[in-house]
This record gives sequence, C-alpha cells and structure tokens, in this order.
Amino acid sequence: MTTETRVLSGRYRVDDLIGRGGMASVYRGYDQTLGRTVAIKILKADLAGDAAFRTRFRLEAQAASRMAHPTIVRVFDAGEDSEVGADGVERPVPYIVMELVHGRLLKDVIAAGPVPTDEALRYVDGILEALEYSHRAGVVHRDIKPGNVMITEAGRVKVMDFGIARAVSDSSSTVAETTAIVGTAAYFSPEQAKGESVDARADLYSTGVVLYELLTGRTPFRGDTPVAVAYQHVSEAPLPPSELDERIPRALDAIVLRALAKDPFQRPQDAASFREALDETIDGKAPTKRQMSALSNELYGPNPRQAAETARSLRQLSTDTTMRRTQPGPPVAWIWAGVSVLAVLLVAVLIWVMQIQPSTGVPTTALTVPDVADMSYDRAVETLEAENLTTGRVNESDEKIAAGNVVSTVPAAGTSVAEGQKVTLYVSTGPDTATVPTLEGINESQARTALENAGLSLGSIRRQNDPALAAGTVISATQEAGAAVAKGTTVNLVVASGQVVIVDYTGYTLDAARRELESDEKQLVVKTQDDPGCRAATPQTVTTQSLAPGEVPVHSEITLTVCSGS
Repeated sequence: MTTETRVLSGRYRVDDLIGRGGMASVYRGYDQTLGRTVAIKILKADLAGDAAFRTRFRLEAQAASRMAHPTIVRVFDAGEDSEVGADGVERPVPYIVMELVHGRLLKDVIAAGPVPTDEALRYVDGILEALEYSHRAGVVHRDIKPGNVMITEAGRVKVMDFGIARAVSDSSSTVAETTAIVGTAAYFSPEQAKGESVDARADLYSTGVVLYELLTGRTPFRGDTPVAVAYQHVSEAPLPPSELDERIPRALDAIVLRALAKDPFQRPQDAASFREALDETIDGKAPTKRQMSALSNELYGPNPRQAAETARSLRQLSTDTTMRRTQPGPPVAWIWAGVSVLAVLLVAVLIWVMQIQPSTGVPTTALTVPDVADMSYDRAVETLEAENLTTGRVNESDEKIAAGNVVSTVPAAGTSVAEGQKVTLYVSTGPDTATVPTLEGINESQARTALENAGLSLGSIRRQNDPALAAGTVISATQEAGAAVAKGTTVNLVVASGQVVIVDYTGYTLDAARRELESDEKQLVVKTQDDPGCRAATPQTVTTQSLAPGEVPVHSEITLTVCSGS
C-alpha cells in the first residue's frame, strides 16, 4: 500500500522527516514550481491553533526572507495550508520553506566531544558574522543557541530561525509558555530572563554562552528548572573558562566574561566589536589575576558568589527534610525570624549588586539613538551629532532606499547608549546590479537558468518564426548582453517557434515555387517528380505538393509534382 504524497499549497512536496524540535518538525521537501530541493519546517498543532501567533509568525518569516547572507539559512517562503485531523476537524498548518543545508547542528558537534579552541572561535566568528548582518537589517534573533546553528559539510556556519523567537515571545501570554516554546533557558540573556525588552546585545550575550560551552563543554549556568537557571543569569557570576579547563587560553577569559556581563552596556555593543575583541584577545597577552579580579568586580560586583551561596543555603534549609536536631534549639518562632532576616539581607545584597554603578561604566543618563532611516547621510549626521553622538559610515547596496540615504544604524534606532558613543550609519549605494548574460542563440531552458544565476527575472516569452533557428532558440532579449541593470530586473525574450509558413503552390511554375521555398524566408528542401500524363498550358507547372499549406517545421523537405506533358 502506498502513502499519498503530501503537497503544501499545491507547490511544496513534503518528503522524509529530517529533524524534530520543541516547536516544529523539519522535512526534506521539493519546490515543484522552481524545481529545487528545500527544507520545510511545519509548526506543531498547539502553536498553529493560535491565530495571533500565525500572523506574527508569517510576518517575522517574511522579514527573515529578506536577509541573504552566506552565514544565514535562507528563508524562501512562508505560508499556511490546512489538514483534517482524525476527529474530522480542519486545522491550519503554518510552514516555512528554507534552504536545505547539508551538515550537523552545532549542539551535535558539542555533544560529540571537546571542540578545539581554534574551531570554537571559528564557529563563534561565523555566528557573529550572521548577527552583524541581521542586526544591520534590524532583525534581532533572540534565540541564539547551538540548536539553531548548522555546520555545513564544508565547515561553514549557518544560523537559522531568525525572527521566529520574536514571533513566539510576542504571541505568548506567559513567561512559562515562552520558555517552553523558545527552548532552554541556558542561553537567555538576563534581560530576557527578567521579561524586559531586548535589543541586539541580548544576541551577543547568548553568543557568549555558546562560546563558553564550546570552550568548556558546559554552559556557564545549570539548574534543575528553567527558573533556577534564569535566576543565575540575573544574579550569579560565571567561573572563568580557564578555571574549568586549564588548556583554555586565559586570554579568552576576559572576552567571555565581558560578553556575559549582566548590564548590556558592559558587553560589546555590536557584533563587529565582539569579533574585533576576539581577534585582539587571541593575539594579545593573557590578563593577570589582578586584572581578572578587577574585571569580575566591574561586571558582577563584590562577593557575588557569597550572595549566591547564601541563597543556596536558604533554599536548602527550607527544603531539606533529612536533617535532625541533635540538641535542644531555640523556639520555632526564633528560627523563622532568623530565616526572615537572612532573606531580607540576601534580597538587599542582590539589589545592591544589580544596581551598583562601576567606575568605568555608562552614566545613568543614557541617550536614545534616533531613527534616521531613509534620511540623507548629511541630515542623519546632523541629527545624531545634535544628540551628542559620534558617527561612522559604511556603504551597502539596497533595493528600496535611494542612493545616499541611510538604510540602518548600529546600534539600532531606539537603543539606549552613552553620550559620545559612535553610531555607524549604513548608507545605501542604490540597488545591487547584475550583468545581463548573453542570451541570443541559446535555448529557452538555458536562458532561464542564466537569468536566475545572474539574479534577474524571466518575463514574457514571444514566439516568432525564424527559418534558420530550431524551436526554443532565443532570437532577442529586451536587455542587451553585458548591460548592468538592477538585480531582479525582468527580461522578456523572443524565441524561435521552429516553424515557417507555406502556401498552396499549385499552378505555380516550378521555378517560381522553388525560388520562394528555397528563399531566406523559408529555407525548405525542394524535391520534384514528373507527371507525364497531365496536360498543362504552361510546361513545368506544379500540380500537387507533399506538404499542406500552413505552418511546417523548419528545414522540412517538400516534394512538388510537376506537369511535364503538353
């Protein structure tokens, strides 16, 4: 018995299952319209039943589809189909169509054993390269973790699921639901754990957690429940990686701890800075113990471990039922009073640790980066300098923003920054251009492929008779070969029909019929045969022809019967 092939939206054939996660199942698939193999992520039924989530999910997938970078898994399409369950009720089936990547998840690489330091840094650099691009495009991932990073067979990094975490968090009613959907809390930033708004620096914190795990084989914070882990992200200091594995270069301790700073202002402010810091740290000297102690105090405040140990002791006192009293103790009321005092002191210490302002930190009067998107570069500079911010410039192509206008900024608009901080302006140079390939003389299929490879679109195809060309051969195109045009430009083609038109040559003299049939406009092969039994007023007159009037294939052979009698 054969199973009926499933096709989503009449276009995407669903083949074998290749992965399963807490939010979706991933299948190998085939795009029947474009003729390419793809990966299809189908959302689970409990998520699919939420109309608000489906809307947010579609919008975020569309935003992700606009990102095209070698380190990001491309999103080709997002849609919604339906299916009838065993109970006879029709349910929506949201799905994403993505680039099919051949390789392994980074979490499987980590699970397989120790990752050499140079490989760990190369993987993290690839993640940061993807984030550098996505943050410029205004997309914060929110769920960077080894399960969302692919390592291709060639060893390249591919980050996936951009925008999906936002779709989940914006549509979930509670933190518990969000945690269950988005994934493990081991990679949350402190601001995510506290339910605060996040920006690109949350992704950098999560990348720091991934770097820590690659170097040491474990995440910096572990616990029995997501809440316990989230608590540690907010209030506890991680051990430097070299204390867990002495083979790790101590020069990496400072950059890892800086990435894991509780305060976003104390982390690298963008992915490019993180990458530069990694390069400088690898080539630089290892920090001294005094320098590491100063950095720990700057990032986490004094005695964070003591506060954490106090918290753990309180939790043990309140839950341990195995301890027995060996001597008479004070009244029960006194015990609970002491516990209450300790709890108040603990909370006070934690609040002080979280609020303390380091001497080298950012002033409490932070500025907000204004929105200068689509402004001219000069006007944007004036706007930012009026806010006491400095500027830098990077040019990049953009299809929608006019040349000379600002595409985006890093840090992004709305981000809180310190006075005098540098804001990089990404300025449009206009749309990407493509070179029109040579199309004349190749067949229609080859022309379609050549246009797709050049980043151009095939428009209309008009058939035209041409006696010298086989059917489907391109005669001309609306764009000249070698011309530089905007990517995505539509190119219309004129292709040979493979036919020519002939008429009824009965009554023509043989010379007149041959002259027309063998002309440049017809180019047919003419053969003759005599009909001696006929009578004609004019010798050598055509009486019949082997091909009927109308369209005939190019270079056809036609036999003319000629009256040779008198």
